[in-house]
Amino acid sequence: MDLFSAAGFDGLEGRQPLAFRMRPRTLEEYVGQEEILGPGRLLRRIIAADQLSSLIFYGPPGTGKTTLAQVIANSTKSRFVSLNAVLAGVAALREVLDQAKETRDLHGRRTTLFVDEVHRWNKAQQDALLPWVENGTLILIGATTENPFFEVNPALVSRSRLFQLKALNRGELKTILTRTLQDPLRGYGRFRVEIDEAAADHLVETASGDARTLLNALELAVETTPPSFPPPPETEIHITLSIAEESIQQKALLYDKNGDYHYDTISAFIKSLRGSDPDAALYWLARMIKAGESPRFLFRRMLILACEDVGLADPQALPVVEAAAAAFDRVGLPEGQYQLTLAVLYLATAPKSNSAIGYFDAVKQVEGEYALEVPNHLRDSSRDKEGFGHGEGYLYPHAFRDHWTAQQYLPRELQGRIFYQPSDQGFEKTLAPEVARRRELQLETALAPPSVEVLNFTPPSLSPLAGESGPGWARRSGAEISDQLKAQREALLEGLAFRRNDRILVPFSGAGLLVWEALRQAPEGGVYVFLSRKEEGELLESLGEKLLSVENPQAVWDLDEPALPPFEKILVHRFLFRRRPSLSSPPAGKDTPASPPPSPADLLGRFYRLLAPGGLLSAGEIIPRLSPRLSSFLEEEANPAWREALLRAEEALYENPSLPSGWTEAGFAAALEQAGFTVAGRRVLLQRETLRISPALLEFWLSPAPAPSAPPGYGSLLAGLLDPEEIRGLTEKLTRRLCGAPVPWERSFLVIRGVKPVSGPPRS
Repeated sequence: MDLFSAAGFDGLEGRQPLAFRMRPRTLEEYVGQEEILGPGRLLRRIIAADQLSSLIFYGPPGTGKTTLAQVIANSTKSRFVSLNAVLAGVAALREVLDQAKETRDLHGRRTTLFVDEVHRWNKAQQDALLPWVENGTLILIGATTENPFFEVNPALVSRSRLFQLKALNRGELKTILTRTLQDPLRGYGRFRVEIDEAAADHLVETASGDARTLLNALELAVETTPPSFPPPPETEIHITLSIAEESIQQKALLYDKNGDYHYDTISAFIKSLRGSDPDAALYWLARMIKAGESPRFLFRRMLILACEDVGLADPQALPVVEAAAAAFDRVGLPEGQYQLTLAVLYLATAPKSNSAIGYFDAVKQVEGEYALEVPNHLRDSSRDKEGFGHGEGYLYPHAFRDHWTAQQYLPRELQGRIFYQPSDQGFEKTLAPEVARRRELQLETALAPPSVEVLNFTPPSLSPLAGESGPGWARRSGAEISDQLKAQREALLEGLAFRRNDRILVPFSGAGLLVWEALRQAPEGGVYVFLSRKEEGELLESLGEKLLSVENPQAVWDLDEPALPPFEKILVHRFLFRRRPSLSSPPAGKDTPASPPPSPADLLGRFYRLLAPGGLLSAGEIIPRLSPRLSSFLEEEANPAWREALLRAEEALYENPSLPSGWTEAGFAAALEQAGFTVAGRRVLLQRETLRISPALLEFWLSPAPAPSAPPGYGSLLAGLLDPEEIRGLTEKLTRRLCGAPVPWERSFLVIRGVKPVSGPPRS
């Protein structure tokens, strides 16, 4: 190197920072941003054709926004003016606008205005550009490190094309480094600079995509390494790893507490916790702490996440984070990083549940509904009980077994609406089955027909009380129904030793009392439901949606269907007095049976054939003959003829084994054995309740059945023993005795098990 070259380097250009000197002048020199500047890309075509429209470049520092504007300035024929929004105020902007107007009017040229850090201008300054950009006097090129959708006026954004520049990758930074060391005019090509590969890699890695950081570090390393710079001729400058480490030290993290990088980083942190990735969560935590983020802000976000994303899957998440936050307040930094780390690791490794968002479904329901009244039994009884009956009918849960009863708490219009759905994670997984069982009982209580004492066999559709209480006793409270149904379900399922791959048949499902529990117990086998009417299938499908069942049962319309698999278990609840379909039911959508319904004995035989060898039938049924009789409510002084008629009617009704009402515990066991089963156990569940009987219902029981083909009931049997006047007198007597006050009642529920022998006859 001679004296003149050294002097040249010491000139104005030599005194400029290396990053400024190495700034590309043409598109060919530009490195990076291939997504927008690669061959054939839109921005490259715009620059090459000099067909500029207003542009906004958005990206982190050191990615080439200002450099790209300079490339455009070197290639455009329009007048190019550059301003920095940090330094330039209203006066400078007004001067540019006046000159732009003059250039347009006198020379017909447009002006391209580059505004660096454009987000620094206030709204009024940005608005001042609008008419000139609109009429084409100015072509605006804005550069910003902030999200333009938030920091730049929407009107200005809508008139510009947005291009996002991304951090440079390692290869692109290595290219810039190599080019700088080889460039003899603007870089260090005229000097003998040798850089170790490890040193170059360290500079590239630590620069983290920022070309300016890389060049500033390289400049410091080269120009501070002995001997003095510029070096004597033939002197080698050797950059080692240690020199590189001293030159770049630690790069300041890209983090603005009020900008995009703040929100992007905290978003990455929260999503890592939600996604149960402790490694990523610790990384983003370290990024934020090193950048100076407030630990209290981080604890606030983690307290939210403990409820929003962990919730009842781990109820300890909230106390743990709260305790860590309290401990941090006592300890402070730097030791407080342990409390932060503990909270992060706990949340990242905890089971997750977002079931708390059910609250927002409730909010949506409230916002979109007409004001619904509070049900009367839930109203405050302390003020208005006497005058308005508020609170009447409320059932105190602690007075019931398990401190719960199937009481409706939603407004009538919303009954059956579900907002909270337990997840299958962590602690909440243990809650989910009981929550589901209680919901199922509430739905079964609301939808199932009342318990039937066989006093009249008239079909429900012919009952004068259809739609109220049907042909059975008057409806009891939901509490009594749910308690009885729960006890019956537990007795039917107790000790069945379900396997996950069991195939289960549930005939006559009702509202699904056994169906949903069977699905929980055997999720891999399959649950089949024998249906007789289209409405039954629609009901099950609707309930599956309400209960958010993972899988719905499979409908069976024909028990002779060849594709039916052999079943390991058949669960039957109250089938003696249900409306029984024919064994070969019509397709869905048709309600007319193809053949007469089967008898209970026929059904037991069919169940036997459907079971696999070793399969089990668990059946539960009310035994009417073990219940109180109407004759027991007649007073001693009542007409003897009435008592005699009642006793004879009851004998015909309850002592005839050919009628369902005449079945006994022993008769049920005999029917099972006759079908081929081995009786594996039986028990009778005694259930007590109170009933309310209306005069209309009592008259219905004691009236002759209007359907000639119906089995005999009280009314039809009494018609052959008493004349109409006597029946009327008996009805009035029983009405005075039974109607009005609650009637105590005992009901016997038989649970019986039948096993198909392994060596039994093959299934037909």
